[in-house]
Amino acid sequence: MSELAELKAELAALKARVRLLEDQVELTQLVAQYGPAVDSGSAEATASLWTEDGVFAVVGGEHTFSMNGRGDIAGMVVGAGHQGLIHKGCAHVLTVPHLDVRGDEAFGRSYALNIRWDAAADRFWVARVSANTWRWVRTAEGWKVQERVNSNLDGAAASRAMLAPAGREAAR
Repeated sequence: MSELAELKAELAALKARVRLLEDQVELTQLVAQYGPAVDSGSAEATASLWTEDGVFAVVGGEHTFSMNGRGDIAGMVVGAGHQGLIHKGCAHVLTVPHLDVRGDEAFGRSYALNIRWDAAADRFWVARVSANTWRWVRTAEGWKVQERVNSNLDGAAASRAMLAPAGREAAR
């Protein structure tokens, strides 16, 4: 291989590595925006993290529901249930996701904690810890959430399985 060909190959490899790093940073920032957006009651900012037809599913237990599209997601933020939570003191804290970027699509898994204020006890408490799986797509606006599935870590095998590395089965 000629010196010029080697330089071109090295440049192409570096460009690919930089793009992957940029994608990982953008995806991590996208996840990091969710908590502050939803806890401030910013419906449009929260919904804009998803694609127009994106899905946010909460599965398992008595609170199983799905929000389909930005309108449903924005509606959840301004809805009485969520507004009641944030007006009493609530924080949605998401961990840094493990990322698997595959071109213009990416997958991930992470934890989410729902922390609530107890004024009578003058303390915060963790109301919910959940497993999350993510699917993102690259759009003209940048990376967006195509699907987020959130499942309470209540001991159910299905919730634990969401956290297992790709291609590996969770312990039963």
